Amino acid sequence: MSDEKHPAGEATLRVVAMPSDVNINGDIFGGWVLSQMDIASGIIAAQRAKGRVTTVAVDAMKFIRPVQVGNILCVWAWVERVGTSSMGIKIEAWAVRHRRGISEKVTEAVFTYVAIDEDGKPRPVPEETIGWPEA
Repeated sequence: MSDEKHPAGEATLRVVAMPSDVNINGDIFGGWVLSQMDIASGIIAAQRAKGRVTTVAVDAMKFIRPVQVGNILCVWAWVERVGTSSMGIKIEAWAVRHRRGISEKVTEAVFTYVAIDEDGKPRPVPEETIGWPEA
């Protein structure tokens, strides 16, 4: 969990919001933010599953504040739960607002992933080990 001043989890992704990503209101399009969160949480899910995963649900998506052009979107993610083949990945997106010099939480969600084999069929999530990728 985080508080309103500091993100939790692992800093998984940082990207600058560009003018090409705005919606009709001039803010960054929510779908763009959602896609960045899916990329970041997919990294964490694949690490935990030690292989291929697929997104199966987006739960409790909450847009808190808008992201603006020039903000750096920082996505933090961590494994919240692990089932037989599924995982819940908690994600928080924070915007670094250069003009004001602050960082604010802008979005949060829980994404559910399923570990899959090479044929796209569900497979068990392996036991957790320290250090990934392994040398």
